[in-house]
Order: sequence, then structure tokens, then C-alpha cells
Amino acid sequence: MKEEKFISECETVLKFIQLHCNDKHKVVNKKEDKINLIYKNKNLDINLKYNLCEDCASTFKYSYERLQNCPYEDKPRCRRCPKPCYERNEWKILAKIMKYSGMKLGLTKIKKLFRIKK
Repeated sequence: MKEEKFISECETVLKFIQLHCNDKHKVVNKKEDKINLIYKNKNLDINLKYNLCEDCASTFKYSYERLQNCPYEDKPRCRRCPKPCYERNEWKILAKIMKYSGMKLGLTKIKKLFRIKK
């Protein structure tokens, strides 16, 4: 996959995990951290900042690692991938997060369409 696609995929998965974590894990001891994106042994000089609980940070790092190692030049959606790289348990966790966050983001967009401007 191209660098732009890699960056976009990383930002998207982080956004979805961050939204899920903020809504579902009201933990006081969330850890603020950042990850410097590296793709195909090249430092992209892009830092993604996040504030996640330990479990969600672990899920993000796992997803990031899988994105780094994706063998496809034209990356398919993970659920349609002919050769999935996620372990079954990790896939279930991320699918749950993506479903929740996708619904929430979709509903937010719909609400914005119907807001009356003053």
C-alpha cells in the first residue's frame, strides 16, 4: 500500500479506538502517548497522539503492527481480505470497536444535517 493510504488507515483506526475508549472506558488513569509512524522501514515524520486506557492502547498498537505488515499493494478492507492477518480474538475486539464508532460517527453526521442554523 502507498504511504498516504497507510497514514490514512492508521489515523482512521486510532480515531475509532479513541472514540470507543472515551465513551466506554471512563478510566482516570488513561495514558497519553504518541506513536511515530514508520512504514517499510521509513520514518514518515508523523506523530499520532492518543489518550487511551491500557487495553485500547494495546489494540491500537496491534492494529498498527498489522497495517505495517500488510502484504497487499492495493489494500483491501480487512473484513474482505482473502488472507486475514488478525488473530480471531483481536479481530472480534476491533470489529466491536469499529461497529460502535462507525455508528456513532454516522449518527453525528446525520444530526449535523438536520440542525437549524441560527
